[in-house]
Amino acid sequence: IRDTAIWMAARGNSMDLQAADAQTRSLPTVTSNYDPEANGHGGKYRYGKEALESFEVAPGYEIQLFASEREFPELANPVQLSFDDRGRLWVATMPSYPHYKPGDPRPDDKLLILEDTNGDGRADTLKVWADGLHLPVGFELSPEGVYISQSGHLKLYRDTDGDDRADTSEILLSGFDDHDTHHAISAFSADPFGAIYMGEGTFLHTNVETPYGPVRGTHGGFYRYNPRDKHLERTAQLPIPNPWGIAFDHWGQPFFLDTSGPALRWMLPGTLQPEYGKSHPLPSNLVPDAHQVRPTAGLEFVSSGHFPDSVQGDVLLCNSIGFLGIKQHAIMEEGTGYRMEFRQDLLRSSDPNFRPVDLEFAPDGSLYVVDWHNMLVGHMQHNARDPYRDHSHGRIYRMIHSDRPALPIVSLSELDLPSLLELLKSKEDRMRYRVRRRLRGMDPDLVARALSDWVSQLDPKETGYPHHLLEALWVGCGVGRTDAGLLSSLLESQDHRVRAAAVRALRYSGHGIPDLNARLKTAAADTHGRVRLEALVAASWLEENETAEVLEITAKAGLDAWMEAPHEAIRQRISGDVKMDMDAPVVVPEWLDAGDSTRYIAGREIYHREGYCATCHQADGLGLPSGGFPPLGASSWVTGSEERLIKLTLKGLTGPMMVNGHAYEGTVPMTAFEGLLNDQEIADVLTYIRNAFGNRSTPITAETVARIREAEKEHKRFYHTSELK
Repeated sequence: IRDTAIWMAARGNSMDLQAADAQTRSLPTVTSNYDPEANGHGGKYRYGKEALESFEVAPGYEIQLFASEREFPELANPVQLSFDDRGRLWVATMPSYPHYKPGDPRPDDKLLILEDTNGDGRADTLKVWADGLHLPVGFELSPEGVYISQSGHLKLYRDTDGDDRADTSEILLSGFDDHDTHHAISAFSADPFGAIYMGEGTFLHTNVETPYGPVRGTHGGFYRYNPRDKHLERTAQLPIPNPWGIAFDHWGQPFFLDTSGPALRWMLPGTLQPEYGKSHPLPSNLVPDAHQVRPTAGLEFVSSGHFPDSVQGDVLLCNSIGFLGIKQHAIMEEGTGYRMEFRQDLLRSSDPNFRPVDLEFAPDGSLYVVDWHNMLVGHMQHNARDPYRDHSHGRIYRMIHSDRPALPIVSLSELDLPSLLELLKSKEDRMRYRVRRRLRGMDPDLVARALSDWVSQLDPKETGYPHHLLEALWVGCGVGRTDAGLLSSLLESQDHRVRAAAVRALRYSGHGIPDLNARLKTAAADTHGRVRLEALVAASWLEENETAEVLEITAKAGLDAWMEAPHEAIRQRISGDVKMDMDAPVVVPEWLDAGDSTRYIAGREIYHREGYCATCHQADGLGLPSGGFPPLGASSWVTGSEERLIKLTLKGLTGPMMVNGHAYEGTVPMTAFEGLLNDQEIADVLTYIRNAFGNRSTPITAETVARIREAEKEHKRFYHTSELK
C-alpha cells in the first residue's frame, strides 16, 4: 500500500491511506508452542541474589552483576559491548529483534554508555548515545565516530559537540543484504591495523558499490573495511551459517566462531581472493570433540594481568543454548597452525534464560559478559512473534579473580603522544587495542615521527622487544605511514610469528614498498609454514601470473594440512581447472529395497540442509552431548516407535531424556518440522536416520506421516518427553 502511495504521489495523485489500510486483514494471533512449566521455570525471570546463585564459576573466580534492566530499563536485549578511551562500557541493545510487527511504532534500539563512577563494580549512570536504531548487530568505536550496522547499511555516527549523544549519521556503504535480519553484517572487531572485520550469515546475497568497485558476497563469510582508505573487501567467502565472534590473538592472527555450529576456526587459510558464489575451503575446527557446544557467540583471548599467569593466551567462547556458559580452552601452536585443549568451564548457569552472547576484558582486567537474557532465542523453533519472546530484559556481568588485584584504569584521553606509545608495551591486548585506536585519531605525521623516535630508544634486550617493534609497525600502518625499513627488518625476524605478521602488513600496506613481489616470494619459501601460508593467501589477491609464481614457490617449500586446500583452491582458479565439489556416492544400506533406497537418499539431503537435523545432531549423527544435543545412533527414540518419532518430528520435543546412558536435560527444544516439511519429506528423512549411523529399522511411509499429522493437528505445542514415553 505504501509503495503504491509513493508512486501515486510521484504522479501528483493522493491516496486515502486510512481507507486502504482498512482493507487489509488483521495479523493472526500467535499461540506459543513453548511451555514454560515443562521447561522448569514457569516463565519466571530471576533477579538479584537468585540470579547470581544460578551461576557455577571456576575455582578462584567470582561473578558480579554490573547492570540490569531493573536499574536501567534501556538495557533491553543487549548484544555487543566495547570500552572507550575513558574506560566506559558501551553496549548495543536491540529489543526489536527478531523484527518489528507491521503497525507497531518504529524500532528504537540503542547504543548505551554505562559507567561505574564510584569503583564499586556496579554501573551508576547510563547515557543513551544513539537511539532510533534498528538491529545494531555490530558496532565499533573509532576516533572519527562509531561504525554501526543498520539494516543494509554501514553507517558512521558522530557526536560533534561532546555531549555523549550522536548528532549526525552518514551512510558509508549500502547494499548489504539483510532480508534475514540477524544474519546482517555483525560482530564488528578491528584488526591491529584498525580495519573492521564484519561477519555475515548464510542465505544472504550482498552487492555493495564502493569507490574501488563493487564488492559482492553470498551466504556466509566476512568483510574487512579499512576506514582510512574507505576500502571494503570480501575477505573470506566460507561455507558457514552465521558467524558471531571474531578475535585476534597476541600476534594479530584472526579467529572466528561459526555460531550455528560448534566450531572455532583460524580464519587465515580462508581469506583468499573470493570468487562470487563459490565458498573457499573451510579451515579445521579447533574445539576438542568432547567440549563442542552450539550455538556459539562471543570470542575473546585471555590477556589480563588480573587473571592468573597460567591462563594467559587461552581462548574463551560463549554458548547461549544448552550449555549456557563460557568454555575456556588453551590454544597452542602446532606446525603451521594451532590446536586447542579444554581448560575448564569458566562459567555455567542453571538459569534457562541466561544467554551469554559477547564478552570482553575491561580496562581493570575483569571480564565483562553480555547476557541477552531471554526465554526464547531460536528463530526456527518458535514463531518470530511468539508471545514468550522477551523485549525488556538484559544484564551485564563481570567476572573477577578472587585473589588478584584489579588493574589500574588508565584514561587514554588524558595522555600525550609519548605516554600512549609507552603503553604499546602493555601486556594486555585490549589496552594496546585501545591505544592503537587512540593513535589513529592523531596527526599521522606527528605519530610517525614520534613512533620512529620511540623505536630507536627500545632496548633489544628488553622482554617483548620483537612484539614492541610489531606494535610500532601496526600503528604506522594504521595511520597510513608504513615504515618500510621497519617492515623489512621484521620480515627477517627470528620469530616466525613476527615474520607472519609482517607478511600480513606487506599484504595490506605494502603497495608503496619497493620489490613487493620479491619480498612475497621470499616469504613463500620461508622455513615456517605460517609465514608461507601468509604469503600464499596474500598472493591470491595479485595478478594471476604473480600468483602463480608464489604458488609454485610454496609448493616447492612444502605444503601441510593447513596449506593444501588453500593452495589447491588458488591453483584451480588461476588455471581454470575447476573441480566440482561433489560428495562421494551415497552408500545405501543393502537391506533397503529400490523404493526405500530412493527415499533414503532424499532423506539424507534433507538431513544435511542448513538449519535442519545435522545442525544440532551433526553430520555424523553423534550429536553434541556437551551442548545438550543427543546422538541418533543406537537410540530407541529413533529406532523404536514409528508413531512417537513422527509425533516429535512434527511438533518438536522438549524435556529430559536418557540416550545411550547419558542424561539430557532437554531444555533445548527440537524444532517442529510440520510447517517445514511435507509428509513425503518427513518420511524420507526419518527413513534415513532409522537406517544410518549404525541403525537398522523399518522405513517410514508418507501415508503413516499423513495419518498421524491429521490425528495430531490440534496439538499446538512441543511434545514433552513425559508425554511420549
